[in-house]
Amino acid sequence: MDPTNRGPEEYGHGNDRSGDDGGRRRQSRDPLTPDFGHQTPQQSRTVQLISGDFLLTVNPVDGSEIEPCRPGERPEAPVRHTAAQRVERERAAAPPVPPGPPAPQMPLLERQDERERLVRLLARGRSVCLTGPAGSGRTALLDAVAADCAGLAPDGVVRLSGHKRTAGELLHGLFEAVYRSPLHRPDREGLLALVHGIGAVVLVDDLELGGAALQELLDATPECAFLLATTPDVTAPAAEANLEEVLLAGLGRSASIELMEHVVERPLTEEEANWAGDLWFESEGLPLRFVQAGALLRQRDDRRTGQETSDGFDDDPDDTPFGRSEPADFPLPSLGEGAAPAALLASRLSEAARETLRFAVALGGEVPHQAHLPALVGDTHADAALGELAGSGLLSPAGPRYRLAAGVLTQLEASGYDERADAHARSAAQHFAWWAGHSSVTPERAVAEADAVLASMARLVPGEAPGQASVAVLLARSAAPAFAAGMHWGAWEKSLRTGQEAARIAGEVAEEAYFHHELGVLALCAGQLDRARAELEASIGMRGALADKPGAVAGRRALALVADRSGEPVLGIPAGEEVPAPRHDESASPPAGTPSAAPLFPRVKDTSATLVTRQGPPPARMTAGRPGLLRGARRNLVAVGAGALLAAVLGTVVTLGATSGSGEDPEGQNVTTEQSASEDDSENGLPADEPADDGAGEGTAGGGSESPGPTGTAGPSTSGTPSPGTSGPGTSPSGTPSSSSPSDRPTDDGPSPTKKPTKTPTTAPTETPTTPPATPSTEPTPTETPTETPTEPETSNSASGPAETVTASATQDGPASPSPTTA
Repeated sequence: MDPTNRGPEEYGHGNDRSGDDGGRRRQSRDPLTPDFGHQTPQQSRTVQLISGDFLLTVNPVDGSEIEPCRPGERPEAPVRHTAAQRVERERAAAPPVPPGPPAPQMPLLERQDERERLVRLLARGRSVCLTGPAGSGRTALLDAVAADCAGLAPDGVVRLSGHKRTAGELLHGLFEAVYRSPLHRPDREGLLALVHGIGAVVLVDDLELGGAALQELLDATPECAFLLATTPDVTAPAAEANLEEVLLAGLGRSASIELMEHVVERPLTEEEANWAGDLWFESEGLPLRFVQAGALLRQRDDRRTGQETSDGFDDDPDDTPFGRSEPADFPLPSLGEGAAPAALLASRLSEAARETLRFAVALGGEVPHQAHLPALVGDTHADAALGELAGSGLLSPAGPRYRLAAGVLTQLEASGYDERADAHARSAAQHFAWWAGHSSVTPERAVAEADAVLASMARLVPGEAPGQASVAVLLARSAAPAFAAGMHWGAWEKSLRTGQEAARIAGEVAEEAYFHHELGVLALCAGQLDRARAELEASIGMRGALADKPGAVAGRRALALVADRSGEPVLGIPAGEEVPAPRHDESASPPAGTPSAAPLFPRVKDTSATLVTRQGPPPARMTAGRPGLLRGARRNLVAVGAGALLAAVLGTVVTLGATSGSGEDPEGQNVTTEQSASEDDSENGLPADEPADDGAGEGTAGGGSESPGPTGTAGPSTSGTPSPGTSGPGTSPSGTPSSSSPSDRPTDDGPSPTKKPTKTPTTAPTETPTTPPATPSTEPTPTETPTETPTEPETSNSASGPAETVTASATQDGPASPSPTTA
């Protein structure tokens, strides 16, 4: 079968496929024919459609993507079909005409009273439930009523199939039959608003709904008059449905014999009439049984005609060793064969027709479209088998296709037609998987074949034979995107659930994750947020374990949309998902960068060095708006405590180093602060990270220092000549800070060895700092001793950054050059 060229040859009305040039040209365009010189790679088919207020992109590779529909992309209001468009749609929705000679038209016998009553009730706007057993002629009666009600309603007559359809699917089918809105599927609220104003006569055949579901359908369409054809075994409508019920019984004896004569196209003999009378009593007058019985008589006539024709060619009776053969007598079928004639009818059909019946039995009664039969059966003329089966009364129309007539499936199964059902279902699934994924097959064609595709898929799950589940997975992956694009979401959901189960059985985790993702997207479109969340989380977990980044990203986007619609955050991270970067309670890094974190106990490179660590609270400017700054992780609290302890030791270490020298006061021991960290500097990072051009870093001693020290620490001078009268910039000759110091915040002033100790404590700077200084770790204490404890304001340009350390070595001969260590 060539899915890219739908023409008359698909229906048996074209020329011979292997005889003329046209057949050779079609064969050369067959995608199965190897043509290595002109092959073009098939690309994945993506379709964008609107579902409610969502923009849905059906992606068969990584999974469908869903996002809110932007205002400029919202579809226009649906427009009603015209009368001519309704007629064209009704013609396209009818079952295809079987190939071969046209079958005789069956009259509607003994149904005139029911027909007129139904038309009267529908004309008054009443809804009617037509109840009759399978094979009682409900479909033929609906055809006649549809013709009589053509001009009753403004929106005309709408024919729907209720076979395996829910109330929601019937409402969407009604919407599509009346309105024209391509690639737009309204949500529940929008659908109810649109169908509420539809005024049509709706005929639903093979309805399987009842009770509350049927009441939901009727309440949503108050302006429509329904004619619901159903069987007695379906749940009865609710009492408040207010439906008129019309019972459909069998035909009388005379009408049954008349119907059989129309099938045979000749009057019945007395023997045949008596046999038909016995059959009427056995079958309770069901018209289907007499159509099939008439087919048995027609086959009997064909066998007689064939026997007479073969005898006419035998001119010389002496040519045969046994002489002229007598005409064979073909007796009438038995009463049991007449009541259950499926096996006997099938035995007299062609091999292609019998093979088609085996496929139909394997698919639960669903007959594939006649265009698929040549590929399934393996016969180029197998599409003609559909005409044989329809003429024998073994098929009945069901929407745009055919299925086995009532009771035929059971009769064929009893005759052994299901012996290789699994193998036939697997062959059908492999064929449909190739066909549904072909780029030339439109979503509308895939939707029309949905029942056969789903039946072949369901037959394989759960399958005991090896490889059956994998074939079902392949078919679900190919058909599900086509059903979604064709907006047949009932079939989409069934294929996804069957595929998910098949993938679980086959152990194909990647495919199972895909089906979970699609089920989540479908639930999100239907407004089922809890179910969507569960499906998407399962999909994200599986794809995270498989390192499927594109699929996981698509799942996270859909899950974020679920959280946005539900108003509840997504709690927890599914297993296998990437864990996001943890939140820290530290303040933001400065623009110029943050120094690397210093260990709590850094390794000392020089044994003669003394470790000095400073840890202080950040300026108020950097801590504003961050209430969690001092309530951070436990490691920050430990670091702050350790810094406070080391800062207390700092005063003693620096004091001992300053007083351990000789009586002379060298310039290098005049410890002052030349420049301290300021607010302006904190905007561009820590100044300790960038050495100054003049050789004096932040927190260094006098101007003779060659190596900058860390912020707020004392750096001894490298000058070897004592100069008592020389002092560093920013200090007065008396050794106290002056008000003209470039620093605008308190700094560390060590005791000056060049002046006598006094009782007056070190004076504070006269200039008020812009930011209040933090609480110093040690208080200045005026003493009578030559030493004076320096004030230690804790300054740091990082809210909870690492401590800044410097090692210094003090000897009797002179101060050593500072060795800054910035962690």
